[in-house]
Amino acid sequence: MTDHSRAAGESRGTPYAPHTPETTAAMLSAVGADSEDDLFDIPEPVAFDGEFGIEARSERATRRHVEGLLGRNDDLTEFLGRGHYDHYVPAVVDDLASRSEFLTSYTQYQPEVAQGFLQALFEYQSMLVELTGLDVANCSMYDAATALGEAATLSQRVRSVSGDRVLVPDALREGKRAVLENYADGPGVAVETYPTDDANADLDGLEAALDDDVAMVYAENPTVRGTIEENLGEIGDLADDHDALFCLGTDPVALALLSEPASVGADVVVGEAGTLGVPAAYGTGHGLFVTREDYLRQVPGRLVGAAEDESGRRTYTLTLQTREQHIRRERATSNICTNQAWLALRTAIHAAWLGPDGLLDLAESCVTEARDLAERLDVVEGVRAPVHDRHHFREFVARTDRPAEAVRADLAEAGYAVHAVGEHEIQVCVTETTADDADGLVAAVEEVA
Repeated sequence: MTDHSRAAGESRGTPYAPHTPETTAAMLSAVGADSEDDLFDIPEPVAFDGEFGIEARSERATRRHVEGLLGRNDDLTEFLGRGHYDHYVPAVVDDLASRSEFLTSYTQYQPEVAQGFLQALFEYQSMLVELTGLDVANCSMYDAATALGEAATLSQRVRSVSGDRVLVPDALREGKRAVLENYADGPGVAVETYPTDDANADLDGLEAALDDDVAMVYAENPTVRGTIEENLGEIGDLADDHDALFCLGTDPVALALLSEPASVGADVVVGEAGTLGVPAAYGTGHGLFVTREDYLRQVPGRLVGAAEDESGRRTYTLTLQTREQHIRRERATSNICTNQAWLALRTAIHAAWLGPDGLLDLAESCVTEARDLAERLDVVEGVRAPVHDRHHFREFVARTDRPAEAVRADLAEAGYAVHAVGEHEIQVCVTETTADDADGLVAAVEEVA
């Protein structure tokens, strides 16, 4: 909003709101305010009152501009992983999720939302409860990183320890740690690391880092380097010995095959639910959050519950919401505001389409495809794969005699994307969507390694 337009009597906010100066004045009068500025308490350091410098364009010019931006993306066959995994999403997901009952501009998390949508979200929650063995799942979060941040702040409320430290593995992905530290900064939580050894937790190092100041211990399975964490039970015991929350990061595909988190003592499970139902894209995430019933009233986001109406029919309704929009601000335990319900719907449809056997088959393919590709790369001169002599899921690290960055760049020239994760280490992820391209990747590695 410019000074000129304000002088002309236009309202603040969106120009598409049908508020004339007269209606705005009537509303201000009704609430006893002199101006719209009186309705907002924006701190001066973050207030903005100027031009964005965005040039107005026609629809055609805007399309051309956006197409030009998207055209700058490299067209590579991606063997990338490290938190972003591409699984085939069957057409039934797009078809059902595109029905008008679901694909609506109406906010999908309000109590008035349709019963069918609430039922789908309830089933999404039920699927996560069954996979984790825990009691309560919320019905969506932004992504795995924000779910981890919410777990860290949860630990401050539910643990009676005297300190405010949370421990994460030293190999935690940089982006996830940055989000966690942003979450931790407000309540004064200290994010510290414990060592890993050969891509799994170093139990001696973890025990040395633990004391009565630790409120949460976080571990991942699979780890960021694709290995199966073999010490989950011991990590859970160590956390429990110090009354620290044990938070486990994973995803629903991996959970179909790996140890049930509840059986190894996990108090909270976080991760990416979007590995089902959501194609990999530039930044799309869909977080999951599951915990014990003891923490029911501390769960961030929203919960859908089952009930009965006065006729005795089964019904669904939003039950507990901890954010300040819905309850008194001083009682709010989280202000996260997700509108990921549609993604949760897609995840639920994909999981139902697979069924227990299909989900297990998909998980097993994540083991065999990664193992087979590592074996093929291991015979290439100048390559050793995998670096870690452990079981792997979806991805693995390979050592290269040439500098990893040079190998990565040459593979990109050949049309394949991998991560360079060390001076002589690349990381390769393979799923059913890229398995047919493995021959080409191996041939390219033979040329550049």
